[in-house]
Amino acid sequence: MTTVDGQAGSAAAPGVAPRATWREWLGLAIMCLPTMLTTVDLNVMFLALPHVTADLGSSSTEQLWISDIYGFMIAGFLITMGTLGDRIGRKKVLLFGGAAFLAASLLAAFATSTIVLIIARALLGAAGATLIPSILALLRTMFKDPKQMGAAMGLWGTSLMAGVVLGPVVGGLMLGAFWWGSVFLLAVPIMGLLLLAGPALLPESKDPAAGRLDLFSVALSLLAILPFIYGLKELAREGWAPLPAVSLVAGVVFFVVFLRRQATLAHPLLDLSLFRIRALSTALTMALMIAFVMGGAGLMASLYMQMVEGLSPVRVGTLLLIPSVVMIVVGNLAPAIARKVPPGYVLAAGSLIAAVGMVVLTQVGSTAGLTTLLVGLGVVYVGGASVGPMTPFLVMSSTPPEKAGAAGSVSSAVGELGVALGVAILGLVGTATYRSQVSVPSELPADAANTAKESIAGATVVAEQVGGPTAGSLLDSAREAFTNGLNNVAVVCAVLFVVLALVSFIGLRHVPSLGDMPMPGMPPKEPKDPEAAGDAAAQPVH
Repeated sequence: MTTVDGQAGSAAAPGVAPRATWREWLGLAIMCLPTMLTTVDLNVMFLALPHVTADLGSSSTEQLWISDIYGFMIAGFLITMGTLGDRIGRKKVLLFGGAAFLAASLLAAFATSTIVLIIARALLGAAGATLIPSILALLRTMFKDPKQMGAAMGLWGTSLMAGVVLGPVVGGLMLGAFWWGSVFLLAVPIMGLLLLAGPALLPESKDPAAGRLDLFSVALSLLAILPFIYGLKELAREGWAPLPAVSLVAGVVFFVVFLRRQATLAHPLLDLSLFRIRALSTALTMALMIAFVMGGAGLMASLYMQMVEGLSPVRVGTLLLIPSVVMIVVGNLAPAIARKVPPGYVLAAGSLIAAVGMVVLTQVGSTAGLTTLLVGLGVVYVGGASVGPMTPFLVMSSTPPEKAGAAGSVSSAVGELGVALGVAILGLVGTATYRSQVSVPSELPADAANTAKESIAGATVVAEQVGGPTAGSLLDSAREAFTNGLNNVAVVCAVLFVVLALVSFIGLRHVPSLGDMPMPGMPPKEPKDPEAAGDAAAQPVH
């Protein structure tokens, strides 16, 4: 079944979008599984890494590449793969990516050396970059009714979050029962099902007027994204250093060159005219900001539970299950509410609720602060839950059908970039607070004192070495300083959530509720109020 973008897939009354059938909903279920798998693979490696190191003898540098290369490659190839789907067919790219992901997973599972595992993880990232842009574009084709598309996006967003939540749980269970390579074998049944059922259930769609893929633009996009993300991660992890700083600047320079080339091409890799669509640019801004806030605040909260409260990573993951499940439930309610209430109001209200949660986090103390932390995080998750499914919905529903793959790739890339920026910048806020407030006992040697001043992890190592009252004094000061860093990050995030509420209200107030929203490529609905005819006839998403 091949769909020419912009045309309905089945007969419908004039002005009424065709409704999805059981085939589309079953196709959605098939696509949710690989979506979940991509986020599982993003997180499960952190649990498997000690086992990999013990078996393969990986060095500390190699361990970093094993962990990071997957995310680097996903971020680097998202725009290319999304635009490739627009040109040659989204189903074709999705199925090819699924097959490549399966093969790379097998290579990773049975890797006999560190270099083979790094190569396999890189291939997994490149293959993973084909999945989400293609899936978002196919959802845009399969669900033309805005209400159904909102529900489909909610379910798809659930699978994305489920991967984050279930990754540590499933990974821990498999590592407890099998060898480390077993975590990669999850891809075999999931991608196998996609490859078996996808050809029959999923429609093919592409841009019938797409030009050839500009390989020079592909190279420029990689030279922009990969060094930039690498620089951010290294600066967040190790602090200031020449190589990450140069990498960051190089990424920015190549990004400027990339944008200038896109503006001159008849068939660009990234159509910059998409950003002139008001709802799309607002939704992308929101996606960037929410990823920034949640990435940075999530890192600080996780470190607090481990370094201040002394909880194990498994215990941290278990405690975060409850707010994460609440986030999934509320995230599915948001599209239902948006059927009656304009999305801008839903997102603004959610952002303000999340801001309240951040205010609660400013009250977390260095002793007995775990309950306050979890309550604050729970409120943040409830408020931020609406952004997850609503921003990709707004991006895809406001995009011309022939550009759906490119829009889906930009939506995903913005999320990756936001997390990296949040971890780097908010991490620096927390680190700067820690270093300015930690008090190191004068009797410590200079090298030990410098280590303790660098981070709370360093202070913990030094305390274990020196012992006695000196260790207790150092740890008390380090925990207090780190907690103050968490409080300061929460203040910044509270302000950003208020800004996010203003952005959503101002940028999306022209967008009607899902029940009244026409989709690009579909005729507008007849307005219920004759006086609103002028507004209904206009494209409400531009």
